[in-house]
Amino acid sequence: VQLQASGGGLVQPGGSLRLSCAASGTILRTNVMAWYRQAPGKEREMVAAMSTGSSTNYADSVKGRFTISRDNAKNTVSLQMNSLKPEDTAVYYCHLNQRGFLYWGQGTQVTVSS
Repeated sequence: VQLQASGGGLVQPGGSLRLSCAASGTILRTNVMAWYRQAPGKEREMVAAMSTGSSTNYADSVKGRFTISRDNAKNTVSLQMNSLKPEDTAVYYCHLNQRGFLYWGQGTQVTVSS
């Protein structure tokens, strides 16, 4: 299984970015795809997760600003990030959990700065 993420970059506070991730290989019909992030000097944290059944979970810090979506037929997951804040600056990782097997993408940098 491989996860390929894209869409990071530099954005001003209040701006928007969209991250995308494509999973390839043996992808089971039931799984959870998620986005994590890790800021310098901090632990990696879950940002948003979505199951194949469309159940979602968000970190409190991003509720109302970020939206996770997925296309089960294409094995892709996206993260729409609006109203970005400097504290959202981090490396964002795509994550797949299927039957307890965990997979990570390579990470994409998101920098929110004026």
